[in-house]
Amino acid sequence: MALTVESTPGLRGEPEPAVVWFGARRVGVRAIEDRWFAPMQRWYRIDADDGQLYVLRHDLASQAWELAALTRREILPDAVERELRTRARTGPLS
Repeated sequence: MALTVESTPGLRGEPEPAVVWFGARRVGVRAIEDRWFAPMQRWYRIDADDGQLYVLRHDLASQAWELAALTRREILPDAVERELRTRARTGPLS
């Protein structure tokens, strides 16, 4: 699926997604969860402000962005979401 991506300079100064447009629908990037690199392509798994995880592919030769995957996520209560994020940053409790 073709889409429009607003980007900011990231690792090594390469463009990283900040906002994704699916037609007229705007989705903000809360965090880049993971990155994969190939000689002429980059993939980004993003945590979007609509609560979904998307995998975006950026072709460096054409500068085109594509939706590679969508992972629907169950909406968790805010307290559970905060606890999971805290544990991801600090490690599991002893």
